[in-house]
Amino acid sequence: YHGDRLTVVKNGKRFVTPMLLTIVAIGFVDLIFAVDSIPAIYGLTNEAYIVFTANAFALMGLRQLFFLIGGLLERLVYLAQGLSVILAFIGVKLVFHALHVNELPFINGGQLLLWVPEIPISLSLLFILATISVATVASLLKTRSEHSE
Repeated sequence: YHGDRLTVVKNGKRFVTPMLLTIVAIGFVDLIFAVDSIPAIYGLTNEAYIVFTANAFALMGLRQLFFLIGGLLERLVYLAQGLSVILAFIGVKLVFHALHVNELPFINGGQLLLWVPEIPISLSLLFILATISVATVASLLKTRSEHSE
C-alpha cells in the first residue's frame, strides 16, 4: 500500500499500485454502464449530441448519488420491477421505431410499415415517470406497513 500514489519506483523499476488498478476498474464499470444506457436513450431521441451529453452528465451524477441512493434502496423494494417494466417499454419502442422506418429488405420488402405505431417522446417520458412513481409509492407503502407491525 502506497497511499494515493498511482505508481512507485523500486530498485529502478516502476510498478503500479492498487490505487491505479482501482481507478482502472472504476473506469471500466463507468464504461460498461455508459454502453448499456446508450440503447435506452436512443429509445427517446436520435440526436447523437443529446445521447452523448446525457450519458456524460448521468455518469458524473451517478457517482455522487450512489451513497444517497444506497440507503434508499432498502426502502424501494419494487424499484427493480419498475425498472424492468421501463426497459421492456423502451425495447418495444425501439422495435416499433425500427419497423416504422424499415429499410431491411427481408421485412416487407424493405418498404415502410406505416401501420406500426410511432410512440412520441412525451408519451415515453410520461410512462417512465408514472412507472417510477408507482414503484416508489408502492415500495414506501410496503416498507412503512412492515415497519409499523
